[in-house]
Amino acid sequence: MFPRKTNATPEDEYVAIGTPGLFIPDDISEIHISVAFTWDLLEAERLADAWSRYGNVKIGGPATGMRGEAFTPGMYLKHGYTITSRGCHNHCWFCSVPTREGPLRELPITDGWIVLDDNLLCCSEKHIRAVFDMLKRRKHRPDFRGGIEAKLLKSWHIELFKQVKPKQIFFAYDTPDDLPPLEHAATLFRDAGYGNRNLLRCYVLIGYPGDSFDFATKRLETVKDLGFCPMAMLYRDFKGDTTPDWRRFQRSWARPAAIYSPNWHHSLYT
Repeated sequence: MFPRKTNATPEDEYVAIGTPGLFIPDDISEIHISVAFTWDLLEAERLADAWSRYGNVKIGGPATGMRGEAFTPGMYLKHGYTITSRGCHNHCWFCSVPTREGPLRELPITDGWIVLDDNLLCCSEKHIRAVFDMLKRRKHRPDFRGGIEAKLLKSWHIELFKQVKPKQIFFAYDTPDDLPPLEHAATLFRDAGYGNRNLLRCYVLIGYPGDSFDFATKRLETVKDLGFCPMAMLYRDFKGDTTPDWRRFQRSWARPAAIYSPNWHHSLYT
């Protein structure tokens, strides 16, 4: 059971969004409420009460601080998604992964083509190569949405990417020290004769305390000039609070087709 639907929400008969509907499977005895965002925690409590008449209710998920265990395809994420490792060696101020998951640990590799590892390149070479071997067997083009850490990127990683012909690879520009590794990553892909804006994408964190529209625009333009398609990611606090201006700004930097249109020009009020 999920407080809201996203692109990753499973779609089988045992999945529900929000309050109970008219048709509830009659063979359920336990309800798991999976909460991805901290600002949905109050709603999860309300839903727990609404669902309690149908079975024992448990609230879990990343927003609760619960440590992720072995990944089961299709259980809390739609089929096609896979997580082959959890945890990260970084301790970014805005990220809950190190606190929630602890040190990086490699999981059994399950089939999928949308890879959501916290930091795949932090894994051992043996594990990384095994993940790519799995991806080679899939009929879908791989999609690396979890974020690939630029400062860990090496030439042999690029060769693996070339072999599986991914749909897209996401990097991240969250803090100023992310820029030099991004520049290096762009050079590695260019020297390998591989990569373009449709393949190379970059999450750019915006709207955090102390940020400004001018500073955010500069970071997004820098990413674009490096050859990465920028994807603005709006910072939210524990409550999920944002301002209308920052939401409009984020939308104007979240549509690749529009950003690369000859007639596109950035506007705060796009």
